[in-house]
Amino acid sequence: MTSAVLLLFGSFGFLMVLGVPIAFSIGSAAAITFLLFMSFDQSMFIVAQQMASGLDSFTLLAIPFFILAGNIMNQGGIAMRLISFAKVLGGQLPGSLAHCNILANMMFGSISGSAVASAAAVGGVMAPLQKKEGYDPAFSAAVNIASSPTGLLIPPSATLIVYSLITGGTSIAALFVAGYVPGILMGLGLMIVAGIIAKRRGYPVSSRPPMREVLIAARDAGPPLGLIIVVMGGIIGGVFTATEASAAAVVYTLFLALVCYREIGVRDLPKIVLDSAVTTSIVLLMIGASIAMSRAMAFGDIPYAISDFMLGLSENPILILLAINIALLIVGTFMDMTPALLIFTPIFLPVVGDLGMDPVHFGIVMTFNLCIGICTPPVGSALFVGCSVGGTTIGQVIRPLLPFYGVLVVLLLVVTYVPALSLTLPRLLLGY
Repeated sequence: MTSAVLLLFGSFGFLMVLGVPIAFSIGSAAAITFLLFMSFDQSMFIVAQQMASGLDSFTLLAIPFFILAGNIMNQGGIAMRLISFAKVLGGQLPGSLAHCNILANMMFGSISGSAVASAAAVGGVMAPLQKKEGYDPAFSAAVNIASSPTGLLIPPSATLIVYSLITGGTSIAALFVAGYVPGILMGLGLMIVAGIIAKRRGYPVSSRPPMREVLIAARDAGPPLGLIIVVMGGIIGGVFTATEASAAAVVYTLFLALVCYREIGVRDLPKIVLDSAVTTSIVLLMIGASIAMSRAMAFGDIPYAISDFMLGLSENPILILLAINIALLIVGTFMDMTPALLIFTPIFLPVVGDLGMDPVHFGIVMTFNLCIGICTPPVGSALFVGCSVGGTTIGQVIRPLLPFYGVLVVLLLVVTYVPALSLTLPRLLLGY
């Protein structure tokens, strides 16, 4: 087992240092590890077989559909309508534009399913407005960066679909519903920090909008937010599965973008579809390679050996869960969310299973944890995009980000140690 661990993670780390793309690093490390147990030809065959069979899943069809729906939304005039609605909701709070940014990211992220898209779309609109009102650009960028991943917890979320596949069929509907409370808590925590900082700095409060403006903003934001009702209502009501819901989401977003808003035309669709296909191929290649790696880990009994090792260090569930969270926070600083989820879920799931932790609860904890990672250097994708659209640098934005990191870590621990926050809604709505 020791040789398998060293060979698997040693070869993976070595390839990453050399700059090999992560999907190829994962697949190559799996193939090298199989050489401990079989011949070269057999090793290559089983990696290819695991990748092909792992991707032959009806559930995985939801990922390209949700990616396509998100890309249609991104280019279909949705961001401005949600930002206008967010201004109405957060306009009377200290630092109203900061609250608007957070609320808009929560709504847009849950619809688009992408933290990077949220940081770019919402931040690109909010940064000039905040600068005009006298906000420090580094603070504005920090608010945008920290809040951009909130939509990854609020369904529909492709990340939770990936987790369901890795864990062998954890209920997608339960995962989706379980993400609501932690996702909203994440946004509220960020709003509290932003409000305190804004009040200390004397940032302006927007004037109360007239009722007509409120009604118009609510009307314009209603159809985009209706996507959540269509998807989640259909899943919870048993009308369709998560995969069928993703197809319904594409039809719904196409109707909004082409017929209602007319922000895109039929001629724009080939490019949108092509961009979605490219993104999908990247994600699915990583999933296929990670399934092969999971098989290699199973061959070497690596997950169970790590489970025995961690449980041997301490029998206290609080300390073990704390250690897992610290490990994931460190991993998140140098690895993007999807590969981290694919690699470390099979390792830590047996550990938390021995502790009696529900897999739905653990899925939310992992997602919450890795959401923090995409906001942190050196490889945080939301961090880079947020700095770019905010007209600032990583060096300038790190200090304003620290209070937001602090509240996110505190909320992560709350979600970890209070299972009811994740499991109450699935039990009430789904009988989970």
